[in-house]
Amino acid sequence: MKIVGVGLNKTGTKTLGESLKILGYNRVSLNDVAFNLWRRGNIDELMKIASVYNAFEDWPWPLLFREFDKHYPGSKFILTIRKDPETWYKSLCNHAIRTGPTEYRKAVYGEYMPQESKEKHIKFYESYNQGIRDYFHGRSQDYLEVCWETGD
Repeated sequence: MKIVGVGLNKTGTKTLGESLKILGYNRVSLNDVAFNLWRRGNIDELMKIASVYNAFEDWPWPLLFREFDKHYPGSKFILTIRKDPETWYKSLCNHAIRTGPTEYRKAVYGEYMPQESKEKHIKFYESYNQGIRDYFHGRSQDYLEVCWETGD
């Protein structure tokens, strides 16, 4: 069984990853090799990397929930969210200021830095989360949504 964190960055993915590590899961977080395979659409190689771990969070893993669901039946999926989209966006902007432009942001959100396109980013966040909810609708045995800020 695989446990896949499907929340976007800046939603508490690191907290999820550390929790899974404490619970004894062999986890992988941000992975440059895997991210570049995702960018090239090389799903078979990504699933080979995934075969040696049982927990996943951060790029590119949240973007592969459909592939995990197909390749690893019985996997569990955890959507981490922030208390509201504004809080997520503010955290994303603060992170971008600390780290500078990144290829991850460009590939996922379409821009290196989020500061000039608040509406676009918030719409992406809301649409992405709703897409996850829709995909796992009626599958409560496979899906959990958590917000650390509200006490989950």
